[in-house]
Amino acid sequence: MKVNSGRMREDEARRYFQQLINAVDYCHSRGVYHRDLKPENLLLDAYGTLKVSDFGLSALSKQVRDDGLLHTTCGTPNYVAPEVLNDRGYDGVTADLWSCGVILYVLLAGYLPFDDSNLMNLYKKISAAEFTCPPWLSLGAMKLITRILDPNPVTRITIPEILDDQWFKKGYKPPAFVEKEDTNLDDVEAVFRDSEEHHVTEKKEEQPTAMNAFELIAMSRGLNLGNLFDVEQGFKRETRFTSKSPANEIISKIEEAAKPLGFDVHKKNYKIFQVAPSLHMVEVRKAKGDTLEFHKFYQNLSTCLEDVVWKTEEEMQEMK
Repeated sequence: MKVNSGRMREDEARRYFQQLINAVDYCHSRGVYHRDLKPENLLLDAYGTLKVSDFGLSALSKQVRDDGLLHTTCGTPNYVAPEVLNDRGYDGVTADLWSCGVILYVLLAGYLPFDDSNLMNLYKKISAAEFTCPPWLSLGAMKLITRILDPNPVTRITIPEILDDQWFKKGYKPPAFVEKEDTNLDDVEAVFRDSEEHHVTEKKEEQPTAMNAFELIAMSRGLNLGNLFDVEQGFKRETRFTSKSPANEIISKIEEAAKPLGFDVHKKNYKIFQVAPSLHMVEVRKAKGDTLEFHKFYQNLSTCLEDVVWKTEEEMQEMK
């Protein structure tokens, strides 16, 4: 994918935005609100298919209070909706849509609509929807962005209205979701529920199954849209890999690989999520410290874990 001058061509941005709206609409239809949508959490596979990742801050429809609203303030400041900041409750659907609007702006402009080194000034700009569209945007794109970045969640454009928008509909192909079985919301809730205990569940041999975009969020490394733009502000970087090895074996291998590198492994409130039968995703995050040193560490660690890291056929070909 080529991005000129830090931004995408309008037709290219529209194609990814269409996929983003489809994915978010799908989540909402299953009672899941992401609450941290941003370019860093959008991945692309080798075919240009967009995938939404990192549901760590997501909420379920069962978590709304008696007033029908969510009340936990969370998300990345530049992408958070005004109603999330005012601490009076918010609708997960409209809050996610605001974040989608910010993402669309970033794709088309190459920079954030709301940005300030002072956090309070940033919140004021967001609350007042104080932004200006760059002159190279088409009138249709400007109108849609303005309707999404409406500071009033009641009058903010809805997903059905976005799907009917003339700019959005250009070249649009409705998705065809294939459901293998009914989704049980209790099963979804169990995945996102925090736990202070250490649960490592092993399953007997299972036959690999075909995986859809939501079962396999990030096919190995994928492509991170967050890297397409030069952002002055620093953010926590994360690295992940997938493995077909049992969870306990993965943890043991990490412990073995870390010791020669001069690191000790401390297990504390870790969670293991099975991405799909016979496949796990391991995520390594830098909480603080030098980014370059972190990446050097990860490269050394991943080299020591080659026997448990699962690679796609394309990645295997690249290594030859």
